[in-house]
This record gives sequence, structure tokens and C-alpha cells, in this order.
Amino acid sequence: MTRTTPPRPLDIEALFPELAAYRGTTTRLHPRPGSPDVSASSVGGPMLWPTDEPWPLCSEVHGRGHGRRRADIHREREVLAAAWARGPSQGLTDEERQLVDELRRKHRIPGASETDPLPLIGLAQLFRRDIPDLPAGPGGCDLLQVFWCPFDAHGAGRHGMLLHLVWRRSADVGEVLASPPQPQVLGYDGYVPEPCVLYPEQVVTYPFASLLPEELCARLDTWEESLEKEAEQSEDEEGAESVGYQYDLSIPPGWRVGGYASWHATDPYPMDCWTCATPMELLLTIDSSEWDGGSGSWKPVEDRDLDPHPYAIPTEVVVGRAGEFNLFACPNDPGHSHRWSLQ
Repeated sequence: MTRTTPPRPLDIEALFPELAAYRGTTTRLHPRPGSPDVSASSVGGPMLWPTDEPWPLCSEVHGRGHGRRRADIHREREVLAAAWARGPSQGLTDEERQLVDELRRKHRIPGASETDPLPLIGLAQLFRRDIPDLPAGPGGCDLLQVFWCPFDAHGAGRHGMLLHLVWRRSADVGEVLASPPQPQVLGYDGYVPEPCVLYPEQVVTYPFASLLPEELCARLDTWEESLEKEAEQSEDEEGAESVGYQYDLSIPPGWRVGGYASWHATDPYPMDCWTCATPMELLLTIDSSEWDGGSGSWKPVEDRDLDPHPYAIPTEVVVGRAGEFNLFACPNDPGHSHRWSLQ
């Protein structure tokens, strides 16, 4: 099966021809629950990881001995999904509610210290053969593997995320690690992905509005205001969803690779490489939902008749306040340290 983005509600380049100079592409990953294997691009699937290479660990000093068990998180999701399938209005049975309360309990690891080895969670792996907008890694690497720490306890404020990237040549991997180490407990269930297969689709994208030339951005704003006024004054348009550049015509929601970053939660700020000062490019967007009320026009054709749950959040990954995590890489050398923005 594939996933197909519907045509945009209108041709924005026909109205603003100068946008053609800023047209780009991004690959929507369209993660959906499944059973990927180590040879597949996936979110939350098994990693193509060599047996003779140490699994990534978090080495920062922070608490890691108190949290939820990974198996409990997955089981809770199964119970909630089964209840939803019976009908959102029915809710949980008394037995299910009692089970969910038990599954949500936090556990403590006796004797755990802040410096114990803490395995990172394998979040995603992306093969360049599958993802049109994934750049080649350093040394011609064709596989990007993404890991993160299951605790928000990093950086100066001790509340930040820790992300770890590994580029590799997939053909060089011999025997694959069958049972990677796992953290005993986790600090945040939103960092635990459900196994998802991907249905990559390359679509057209345009920059965030405020990053366009000031005169063009002002004209887009005026155009959107006129559309809103027309809708308010027309009885025929009553109740219709308005069309906007930002949410319907420029940057799609959901997990994606390449293209332009959204800056809807903060003002845009420079993303220059720490090593060579080159302006960085968007590598990967990790989104808390695949679509929502503000971007429903991006809902794939194949999903249009489906109830939003659980397809709007198929990965069960939630970042920030149900926002999106934009990861940037240096175009000169993807091996340089990455940067990120939480929107």
C-alpha cells in the first residue's frame, strides 16, 4: 500500500509566480503500524546494527533509576486501542481501568546510580534508497540511524533531549545484533515508538512564510486576510475551512525528511554549523501527529475515511508539548554535529 497526499486546495504559484524560485521537495515518511525488519526503513523497528559494535549509551550524569517499564507502556497502548475500537463513547471497562492504573505505575531500580550505562532507544533508521530527500552521509554512507535517551535530563537546564545519529554503509554490516540492550525504565513514554513501516512520498514544499522576502510575505498575509473576509461575508462559505499558505500550501505535517522547517512556535533563528559556520539544512522532522485540525488537507487519500485514532499518532511518539522536532545537518559534512529546534 502507498500513501498519497491530496492535491493542494489551490495552485499557490499561479497566484504568486515568484514562489517558484523557492519551490523545494520533502519526503513524507507516512509511518504506519507494522512489523519492519532490520533491512527496512522504519520508525521503532529493529536496527541494522553489527554485533561487534557497542550499542549507543547515554553518558550524561542524570537520574535513570526511576520510571516506567517499556513493556507496560506498550501494553497500556494495546488496552487503550482496543477500547477505542469498541467506540470512543464506551470507554474502559472497570477491569481495563484497573489494569491501566497498574501499568502506569513507576518503578525504581534498587541501587541505580546517575552514571550507570543507559542504552539509548532506537528511534528510526532510514535507507537512502527509500527516501528521495535523504542526503548521502559522510563517506558515502547510505543509512541513517537515529537514537535518543529515554529521559529529559540533559543540558544546562537538565530538562533537554539527547539525540544521537549514526551514519553507516549498510553493505558493510555483517552479523546483526539480535537483542540490543534496553533501558530498564524510561522517564517519558512519548520517547517510546511503536514499530512502524514507512510509505515514503516526495511532495512539493515552500519556505516558512516569514523567511520569504518581506514584500512577498506581506502580500501573502494580505491575500489570506482577504480570503478570510470573503468567507465571513459569504453564506455559501459558512462553516467551510479556510485555506492558508502556512498550514495548507507550504509545509506538510508529520514525519518527513528534507525540505523546510516550520517555525510556528518561535521566531526563526539561524541554524549554522558549529564546526564550519555553514547554514544547516533540515534533515529530519519528528512530529507528534500526522495531521490535525489545522492541517487536515494533508491527510492522505488512503486515510481519509479512517477515524483519526490511532492513525494521527501512529508512532505514539510525542515531542515537547505535542509539537515537532526539527533536526538540522551540515550540507558540507553530515558528520558534523547536528542542531535541532523544538516547535
